[in-house]
Amino acid sequence: MLITTSRKPSKRTRSFCQYLNRVFISEYTNRGKMSMRDVLLKAANLGYSYLAVVFEYNGNPSKITFFNKDGLEIISMTINVALPEKRINIQKEDLSFKCDLEEMAILGDILQLKTANDFESEADKNELDIEDFPESNLINIKNSKSNDSKQDYKAILDVFDKKGISTGFKIFIKNFKLENSSKD
Repeated sequence: MLITTSRKPSKRTRSFCQYLNRVFISEYTNRGKMSMRDVLLKAANLGYSYLAVVFEYNGNPSKITFFNKDGLEIISMTINVALPEKRINIQKEDLSFKCDLEEMAILGDILQLKTANDFESEADKNELDIEDFPESNLINIKNSKSNDSKQDYKAILDVFDKKGISTGFKIFIKNFKLENSSKD
């Protein structure tokens, strides 16, 4: 997957994209004056099937939109982010994906990660926990509905290291929209 930004991104948005690049099997490129067509062509030339574009509001990352190689929007997420204070150490090759929200499971396919669907039985899939991914870095998307939360988020994407400890890199998903084109 190729990761880029809207034009003239802030330092915080560029940092966020660099963190995404450290976690996902991807490549980050500065967009500069490239049009969306140019960015899609660059992704194709690099052999990527997906493109992630990070947009910002008031200098902060506010939205991620994923496109397929034909330029069709697959999923769009309105977000807030928490960036860790220190550099995270994630082995991309050992990355797994767990998602509690069925509608967002498509992200596992986009990110090309081992998911709960790779486990054999339905009972196993429903009972998976962070401890079920030993010696594996994990991207965990969980439902964030709770009574004590002041913010109304649909989900939280959290990144865990091999020891099962949160890296501090989190994406708070306020809202998301699946496009019909992704269901082909």
